[in-house]
Amino acid sequence: MSKPQAGVIANSGWQRGFKKALPYYLMFLAPLIYFIVFRYVPVVMAFIISFMDYNVYKGILASHWAGFKHFSDFFHSVYFWRLLRNTLMINVLHLIFVFPAPIVFALLLNEVRITAIKRTVQTISYLPHFVSTVIVASMAVTFLSPTVGLINNMLVQLGLERTSFLLQPGYFWGIFTGIDLWKTLGWSAILYFAALTGINTELYEAARVDGASRWRQTWHITLPGILPTIVILFLLKIGHMLDVGYDLIILLYNPNTYITADVIGSYMYRRGILEANYSFASAVGLFQSVMGLILIVTANKLARKVSDTSLW
Repeated sequence: MSKPQAGVIANSGWQRGFKKALPYYLMFLAPLIYFIVFRYVPVVMAFIISFMDYNVYKGILASHWAGFKHFSDFFHSVYFWRLLRNTLMINVLHLIFVFPAPIVFALLLNEVRITAIKRTVQTISYLPHFVSTVIVASMAVTFLSPTVGLINNMLVQLGLERTSFLLQPGYFWGIFTGIDLWKTLGWSAILYFAALTGINTELYEAARVDGASRWRQTWHITLPGILPTIVILFLLKIGHMLDVGYDLIILLYNPNTYITADVIGSYMYRRGILEANYSFASAVGLFQSVMGLILIVTANKLARKVSDTSLW
């Protein structure tokens, strides 16, 4: 077969394959456009705006270049260390209490042998995930109300005084962590349930033959079986150490609790949305993203050295 004929056959085969896959390419086109327009373009725009004195009416082309002015203003502001401390502490509390809770919940529920009970508990634990953040904040305000709140009514029954929990800075970290735990416990456990189903049951049978107790089976079979999932989710959480669900914080905090409740995300909201200082808010957001990238890359390298599991 001559070379021109081979090229014609190859081209025709490629065309037939392309026509066959064309519907799938068209299906992929819509999400591709969505991510380009609403994900990647805003990132590039925010990066450019963070180095400018952006004016909405002038646009990017007519706005003045500011260099690192906004970054310097943020680093030297009186709020910088407070925002960094609050953001890190809330995430540290999440790692200590919220992150391991779904693991323990999945392990305990995995020991339940009655299918109906297991499914009922799973369904109930999933429900808080679907509750709107606004409703969750309203529930928290109602339960913690100093006059009609359930928590304060219980304190009165115990002979204690009523307390305005949402007005006391010292309570905010605990309140936010408790709400986060309640809302994410069941939903976060889904991945661990899936990982548990992938463990070879023959390993448990062999362990029982060797006389291993339930605790030994959990420690030597179950935990190593779901360890890759734990490591991956832990690394992803490390990458969000400077990112907190500020929507719930904005609904719960007030000037009295700014000292412990104000985080980088809520500060960006006030400066960028309420004060329309888009360049400054973009600079803060860029700092947050860069630090998150550094954290996740560092954590990934450490995870690769300690275990065989990593993101890349």
